[in-house]
Amino acid sequence: MSVLPLVFTSGWASGINAYAVVLLLGVMGATGATDQVPGALQRPDVLIVAGVLFLCEVVADKIPYVDSAWDAVHTVVRPVAGGVVAALLAGQSGSLSDLAAGAVGGSAALVSHLVKAGTRAAINTSPEPASNIVVSTLEDLGVAGIVVFALFHPVAAAIVAAVLLGLGIALVVFLWSRVRRFLRRRRQRREERRAGSAVGPA
Repeated sequence: MSVLPLVFTSGWASGINAYAVVLLLGVMGATGATDQVPGALQRPDVLIVAGVLFLCEVVADKIPYVDSAWDAVHTVVRPVAGGVVAALLAGQSGSLSDLAAGAVGGSAALVSHLVKAGTRAAINTSPEPASNIVVSTLEDLGVAGIVVFALFHPVAAAIVAAVLLGLGIALVVFLWSRVRRFLRRRRQRREERRAGSAVGPA
């Protein structure tokens, strides 16, 4: 059976939370729940590092503006992780070349990362922090559910991931006007403050 659906789904999930993907796949493989996970992801040191970084992401991802800074740092990390995980999965199955798998996984991770970062930029225009917590929690649960689902039903999971990716792109396009308005207002306030300080007291 082709590993391509699993490669695509793991790439999509890596673009949202790469550490959760590595941790979940590693735990599922180490516990014997599936034989599709390569040994490199089941190593104790890999699981420990992924677990620690996952906890860091869980916290950072729920704090307004900290989440956007975290996303900016991970613009390279998530696509690379998606490509590496995809190549390892392909090497385990032997049904797809490592290079092709890396390209598919990395590309899916990059697009889903950009969707996540764009969505968070729009959410951060809201003054209350609850929306960040809700969206972040839904992302974590979604990644966990789809990655586990993909190990047993890869084609169905890939279809779900593709639909979510398409909806995410549409949402970012829809919300981008809100982000631009927010940035324009913030720039105007900054200019007004500078003008006021330049005039000074009479």
